[in-house]
Amino acid sequence: MRSIARLLAPIAALTLLAGCSPAAPAAAPATETLTIEHAQGTATVAADPDSVVVLDYAALDTLAALGLSDKVSATAQATLPASLDVYADTPRVGTPQEPDLEAIAALDPDAIIISARSADKYAELNELAPTIDLTFRSTDPVQTLTNSVGTLGDLFGVRAEADAALAEVTGLIAQTKDAVATDTSALILLTTGGKVSAYGPGSRFGALVHDTLGVTAAAPDLQIDNHGQLVSFEFVAETNPGALLVIDRDAAIGQQGQSAQQVLDNALVHRTDAWTNGDVAYLDGASWYLVGYGLANTKAMVTDVRNALAG
Repeated sequence: MRSIARLLAPIAALTLLAGCSPAAPAAAPATETLTIEHAQGTATVAADPDSVVVLDYAALDTLAALGLSDKVSATAQATLPASLDVYADTPRVGTPQEPDLEAIAALDPDAIIISARSADKYAELNELAPTIDLTFRSTDPVQTLTNSVGTLGDLFGVRAEADAALAEVTGLIAQTKDAVATDTSALILLTTGGKVSAYGPGSRFGALVHDTLGVTAAAPDLQIDNHGQLVSFEFVAETNPGALLVIDRDAAIGQQGQSAQQVLDNALVHRTDAWTNGDVAYLDGASWYLVGYGLANTKAMVTDVRNALAG
């Protein structure tokens, strides 16, 4: 009996030790994910991601307006307007058209947000992190803004705040539409490299000015193209707009050259009612050409039109 007891004692000790050993750590809870529909499919993304590479400037603007700029771990190179100074120290990872894939991979972001300028790079970017393409094929600025703001609101769990901010913008649009003078025709011009392009209804800039805000178009039949219709100074003189809304592309992208003021300061443009009456408004190039339809920037663009054309 004594020998059996000696044999059983080590087994009992091992059993006692096993009973006292710490419990295995509990498995970490699974990260909640969202499925986001976008222009090139769907993306399964961590809900309220902490690190996002944003190559779309309108999205940068919206995220700043919603107090989410700290979620942006990198963006693209650009001459950003003062309204986006919050991103002054944010790392740059190439351009929207040519993103630096190695730099983005090194950041290991939770998601990547792009739009039309980066759409061709979607497949490559999507291999690095779930990529959301906010390109929205519509000529209606309000629909474009609504789609983008709603997607970002859902992604970061702030849809109620996003909808409230959007309502402020649509309210301002309604007020501005009532305020602009309908008896004055306007012509939108973009200058670059000493040349001039014009934009009419349904175009990149005309969709907001003419179609949404109801400003009468001095040239209603211009071709609809992302780069506008190249026009001569003779065309501007013959069209004789009551107001000119001018965007300086070179200034917007930080390119040296003649300013819009210098380009338009000639005898033919001087003959227009717009020049004679001092109704020439130089819009913020970065705001109109570079950023586009973000929450705060859309308000700024609408305010530009109101200041230029309110009766």
